[in-house]
Amino acid sequence: MSSFPPSPLLVSSQSQCDRLDLYLIKRGVPLSRARIQKLIAEGLIRLNGTLTKASFRVREGDQIEICVPPPEPLELIPEAIPLDLLYEDESLLIVNKPAGMVVHPAPGHDQGTLVHALLHHCRDLPGIGGRERPGIVHRLDKETSGVMVVAKTDLAHQRLSKQFKDHSIARRYLTLVCGIIRKKEGRIVLAIGRDRVDRKKISARTGHPRASETAFIVRERLKEATLLEVYPKTGRTHQIRVHMAHLGHPVLGDKVYGGKSARKCGVLCERQMLHAEVLGFVHPVSNEEMTFSAPIPPDMQSVLETLRSLRG
Repeated sequence: MSSFPPSPLLVSSQSQCDRLDLYLIKRGVPLSRARIQKLIAEGLIRLNGTLTKASFRVREGDQIEICVPPPEPLELIPEAIPLDLLYEDESLLIVNKPAGMVVHPAPGHDQGTLVHALLHHCRDLPGIGGRERPGIVHRLDKETSGVMVVAKTDLAHQRLSKQFKDHSIARRYLTLVCGIIRKKEGRIVLAIGRDRVDRKKISARTGHPRASETAFIVRERLKEATLLEVYPKTGRTHQIRVHMAHLGHPVLGDKVYGGKSARKCGVLCERQMLHAEVLGFVHPVSNEEMTFSAPIPPDMQSVLETLRSLRG
């Protein structure tokens, strides 16, 4: 894996007395702390050629050997899961992803994903864009609902991926955030990346910051909450959620970045109130400009109505 530091790693004097697992995170090993601890326990990370523990304190001159086994290929079996299709042609399809559906298989989610549903709907999809994520050009978090585009050919995948990379895709999200935002509109510019300590989180406290920008417009002010239109200018992982939390107005129902703010709104949410409402792009074959939208899902609409009633 090219993003790993060279192995073996040589411990410098500045890092001695760090725990082994924390030291590896500080050195930029692109794995979660839990994953590092598991590799140590399995003997795949060794200190000076011998088995060790994650809590062992490294010393100057220690050598750390890292052996990460290749991921085991997933056997993807098509599943007859209903899809809310907004559009389909020979090159692509547009789907309204429901909240609660994982986009592609991952540890702990080896069935019931959007990919499993797509494989049942499109019999010739395997191999488009990679074995593990066939057809997937971009993704939405499990708890985020809304519009997604899926490629059905290699050419479509290549050209759509380039549009996402060039940030030429038009995207508009709707989100309910905690607290009242007084400004009519705003912009958040914050470099973010994998958190140095909690590798499952994205934050500004990172060793590998990547530029990110989000614009927003207030659509409606409610009781202890605000409905926003959000326009991500970049497409970093968890970008909107991290940026809104940084602003002091986390997404309502966000269990990772929301903290205790959500309790002040007077409404309990089963998931984060974030919806990909609009997606616009240039068709990869016809070059036609296309725009698709998905209505606010019922659960988010219900929370919105409740907040309106509390406002009085």
